Amino acid sequence: MGWQLKKTVVMVGMMGAGKTAVGRALAARLGVPFLDSDAEIETAANMTIPEIFARDGEAFFRARETQVIERLLDTQSCILSTGGGAFMAEGNRAMIAEKGVAVWLDAGLDLLWQRVRHKSTRPLLRTADPKATLAGLYEARVPVYALADLRVAVMPRYSIEDTVERVIEVLRTRPDVLQGGS
Repeated sequence: MGWQLKKTVVMVGMMGAGKTAVGRALAARLGVPFLDSDAEIETAANMTIPEIFARDGEAFFRARETQVIERLLDTQSCILSTGGGAFMAEGNRAMIAEKGVAVWLDAGLDLLWQRVRHKSTRPLLRTADPKATLAGLYEARVPVYALADLRVAVMPRYSIEDTVERVIEVLRTRPDVLQGGS
C-alpha cells in the first residue's frame, strides 16, 4: 500500500539541521514532490541567497521568502524545505499551520556547528565569531521552533534515512497529514 500525503509537510529548523537532505529523501520515500523555498527564491531572483542579502538586505529577503512559501503552500501536497529563519515570522507560522504541517528537525548546537562551520553559503554566519553567532541564533530560534506541530530529534549517529524514518513515525500520528504505507 502506498502513502497518501494530504497536507504539505514543511521542514523547519536551524541551518545545518538537514531540512533539505532529509526533505528530499522523505519526498522520494513518499513519492511526492520536493520543493526548497531557498532554491525557489534563488531561481526567481537569478541570484544566490548571500547575493540577495548583500544587495537588498535581510528584510527584503524575508519578504520574498514569505511570498514564495505562500505560493508553494498553494500547490499540490509536497515536502517543503524552508530557510532557517522562515519559521521565525509569525505570519509564516500561521500560513504553515493553516495550509500544511511544520516538522521541526531539532539538532543540537554542536552538531549544527560541525555541519555549517566550513560553509561559505550562510550569510548570517559571515561575522567575526560565527560560532557565537550560530549560538545566538540557536538560543533565539529554538523556543520558536518548539511551536512547530511535530518535532524530530536529529542525532549525529543518525543517517539521513534514519531521520526520514523518524519523520514518517511522527507524521503517522497525524492521519490528517499522512496515511498508508506498509
